[in-house]
Amino acid sequence: MVEQALPFPKQRSSSRFSAASAWSGFIAHRWFILTAIVLVGLGAWQGVRGVLGPAVVVDQVTRGRLIESVVASGHVETPYRVEIGSQITGTVEEVLVQEGEKVIKGQPLIALEARELKATVVQARGAVAQAEARIRQLEELTLPSAKEALTQAQATLLNAQQTYDRTAQLERNGYATRAALDDAQKTLDVARAVKRAAEFQVYTASPGGSDYVMAQTQLNQARANLDTAESRLGYATIAAPRDGVLITRSVERGTVVQAGKALLVLAPLGELQLVLQIDERNLGKLALGQKAVASADAYPDRHFAATVTYINPGVDISRATVEVKLTVVEPPDYLRQDMTVSVDIEVAAKDNAEVLPVRSVHDILSGQPWVLTIRGGRAAKRPVKLGLRGNSQIEIVEGLEPGDIGIPQSSGVLTGQRVRPVLP
Repeated sequence: MVEQALPFPKQRSSSRFSAASAWSGFIAHRWFILTAIVLVGLGAWQGVRGVLGPAVVVDQVTRGRLIESVVASGHVETPYRVEIGSQITGTVEEVLVQEGEKVIKGQPLIALEARELKATVVQARGAVAQAEARIRQLEELTLPSAKEALTQAQATLLNAQQTYDRTAQLERNGYATRAALDDAQKTLDVARAVKRAAEFQVYTASPGGSDYVMAQTQLNQARANLDTAESRLGYATIAAPRDGVLITRSVERGTVVQAGKALLVLAPLGELQLVLQIDERNLGKLALGQKAVASADAYPDRHFAATVTYINPGVDISRATVEVKLTVVEPPDYLRQDMTVSVDIEVAAKDNAEVLPVRSVHDILSGQPWVLTIRGGRAAKRPVKLGLRGNSQIEIVEGLEPGDIGIPQSSGVLTGQRVRPVLP
């Protein structure tokens, strides 16, 4: 019994030695074995890839709404700007506003030194008072005195006429001498002259008479001089002509300003406009009244509406662009002068259009566009006819049908190459 049991431990020992030897061999040559496995896997994968072609993410023609738009960038402007300057030469005493400040119509902006102007106003007021006093003198003193003198002259003339008549009657009857009649005649002539002088005095002192007209003219001139002086004094305070925002300030305290020189620039409140330079190739797509969506580069997540209101009839030959202006009727509060904006102008739209991503269309601008599609598992070139073009998709009018495949240009696939399409 003991002799028969002895071989079994020897077999188990041999088996353990064989497994240990195999594991030691694997450990010793593990990198070689792993490399061989990888190479075998790569060879198999290349074999499958060679037969079926590489997997390529492709695009598919679908139906949907397509909006064609013209995208451009520009800046914000007011329809016009008001340059504010002085109407007189003077020294700036105080600047009452800062650049970027909102102002209202009539608000003082700049104060000029006004001592001489105030003195001129005082002198002009004195001249007006003097001319008014002259008018009152004519009305209250000269005219009543002249009328009183006229009444007295009329009475004297009447008395002289009666004396002359009596003397003439006596001279005819022989009771008065010729010398007495001559004296009566002289007295009558003097009375008539005094009456005429008194009538002239009344006329000249009355409204419409020469003295009155002269006094009234002097009063009008004095009042005109006063208006001029007060106006010039008013020019010493430069006020806002309308509501707006001051976008430029080029004056400081102590500056000597000249008439007509711009000191401040005011952007009036209200409508704003967006000024764009658009490639002339898009000129035929633009029209007045087209709607647009805009956003400021500083606030890209905020959008506002605008409308095309001006298309320059000329083209900038140096840049091959056309100036286009869009009106923003209700501008958001955050818009500022000269702020950069991006604008998307909707120029056309179509429902149920056959569309394909732009990235899968070759030679779009050449006049002979084409798409690399798949026929029999291989890439094949197919000419197409294009329609509307959106930001990322384009309309396929002819050449492809809904469900057809388009291979993106970035895939690097060549015509005739086997490919395995993969939809995104």
